[in-house]
Amino acid sequence: MESLIGNSNWIHLCIDMQRMFAEETAWQVPWMQTISPQITEVAERHAHRTIFTRFIPPRRPADVSGMWRRYYEKWEVMTLERLDPGMIDLVPALKAMVPPARIFDKMTYAPWTSGELHRSLVKERVDTLVLTGGETDVCILAATLGAIDLGYRVILLKDAVCSGTDQTHDASLEVLHDRFSVQVQFLQTEQFLSEAG
Repeated sequence: MESLIGNSNWIHLCIDMQRMFAEETAWQVPWMQTISPQITEVAERHAHRTIFTRFIPPRRPADVSGMWRRYYEKWEVMTLERLDPGMIDLVPALKAMVPPARIFDKMTYAPWTSGELHRSLVKERVDTLVLTGGETDVCILAATLGAIDLGYRVILLKDAVCSGTDQTHDASLEVLHDRFSVQVQFLQTEQFLSEAG
């Protein structure tokens, strides 16, 4: 049987496991608690290969332009002027792993917009991304599609991603599985860890 990881140079890219999504806020994702043990296990075993992204809102809606301004006018309660600054932190169990794990801050759904993360991964000769975190139908979807466009192989750990809505979570996984099967591979966390060590 062929190895699932093979000779790939992989990074665990964990998307937005932050207090503002885990705790009681307007953006709380209750399923985050369910996937936390799987993410913690991957990150503990492979902290030196883990990058945690954080979604950083602006201080106020006027600080951003275009449709992002309208977005934050709707969600003004989640801007840094209104939100406890500690809420943008990673959940404590994951924050404790930094370093050797790294943090990459982003202001958009995908972590690719500035080009900084991709440049860093190219320098490290990374060819495979192991994706976990949330939300499946927003930032995970954006990260996956961007990674596909940039030529990465994506391994998505199905039991380590979540969304605030089951219907769109399931639909997003179905689209990625059915339409991007050459570039995206679905695994359970246990299966991945048995191969990765």
